[in-house]
Amino acid sequence: MEVTAPSKEMIRGWAMYDWANSAYNLVITSTIFPVYYDALTAVKDAGGTVISRQVDFLGWHLESGALYNYAISFAYLVIAFLSPILSSVADGRGNKKRFLQFFCYVGALACCLLYFFTKDYLVLGLSACIIAAIGYCGSLVFYNAYLPEIAPVEMQDKVSAKGFAYGYIGSVILQVICFVLVLVKPFGMSDGLAARLSFLLVGLWWLGFAQVTFRALPDRLHTGSRQVTLWNNGLRELKKVLSEVKTMPVLKRYLTAFFFYSMGVQTVMIAATLFGSQELGLKATQLISCILIIQLVAIGGAQLMAWLSGKFGNVKVLLFVVIIWILICVIAYFIQTATGYYVVATLVGIVMGGIQALSRSTYSKFMPATKDTASYFSLYDVSEKIAIVLGTFSFGFIQQLTGSMRYSIVALAIFFLIGFIALWTIRRRAAVVV
Repeated sequence: MEVTAPSKEMIRGWAMYDWANSAYNLVITSTIFPVYYDALTAVKDAGGTVISRQVDFLGWHLESGALYNYAISFAYLVIAFLSPILSSVADGRGNKKRFLQFFCYVGALACCLLYFFTKDYLVLGLSACIIAAIGYCGSLVFYNAYLPEIAPVEMQDKVSAKGFAYGYIGSVILQVICFVLVLVKPFGMSDGLAARLSFLLVGLWWLGFAQVTFRALPDRLHTGSRQVTLWNNGLRELKKVLSEVKTMPVLKRYLTAFFFYSMGVQTVMIAATLFGSQELGLKATQLISCILIIQLVAIGGAQLMAWLSGKFGNVKVLLFVVIIWILICVIAYFIQTATGYYVVATLVGIVMGGIQALSRSTYSKFMPATKDTASYFSLYDVSEKIAIVLGTFSFGFIQQLTGSMRYSIVALAIFFLIGFIALWTIRRRAAVVV
């Protein structure tokens, strides 16, 4: 599929969706929600010392951290099932934008619903959390699928990095607002109310700034000629894409590598705050400040990786980045202090945005010339979502068995190592493409 140079307005509009939805990823996934959830589920003695984090949920009695990871696993399992069906329909009918809008509204409204999450409504809170994750991930299937349609191959690294950079800047702005809200607690509001207002702000921010994207992106870049129905041809389309990928050794091996290192990357991002709270006993202000550092460093990290890929090639840079992730896991296993946590956070910030932006653009370059971009990116997203399901589930399960997240980190290091080995096997053949 030949793509002409995109307009600056279209690129800016596309990137603004990262600005809009990344606030969810930062505030809900990484900072204020995990801190609020941990405080809400912790059992303390008269002196304020945490004596238990066991919770009862729908007849289960388990660690609150494990429950959170299981909830996230379930959300990603749902979207892993839905996205290939929906994306094939979007390709057939040419209406990616409509699906992007639907999942955006579902996710944003679920964030607003978290305003009502209190200790008496644990089921409501986790249900809204699951729905928000489904909305966030579902919208990304269609957002990512626009990349090869609005940018030629030689621009995709920069455009992809631009989206992540916009996301980090936008999310940091809202995070600072929410941080001030939680820290200052204006008008005498409680800690809980300040946190719940932050969740409401995330939903409104997501809804509001997404309108910029919806105005900039065309309704139909390619008019689908196929009459695709939801439950039959949709699955056939995914089967067709899978059969095509089997004949592409480099793309197939790349997806394998991406699957395994994504198990580590995404789980680190989801579990980082609870690790700092439960394993190191860090305070809410320390945790939120630390995640802010990650976001700020990640802005430069995404741009740095895009520049390095132009110098050395995508796969070589990805190999280097995965080595850093393995090093991060080793350091995280041994850290005992807030200083060590800040060191790890800085390293995560450098490689977090870079590996996400570079993974997306590398996949886009490996794809064949096709109009079925949503179906191909659905396979990419399904790989990532199943990786998150297995990564977060194994992290929570190991924690439940051992009572410590440190042993869970060992599993993440193994996932990264397998991803590195898979990437290493394609480094020469991939050099001619990326």
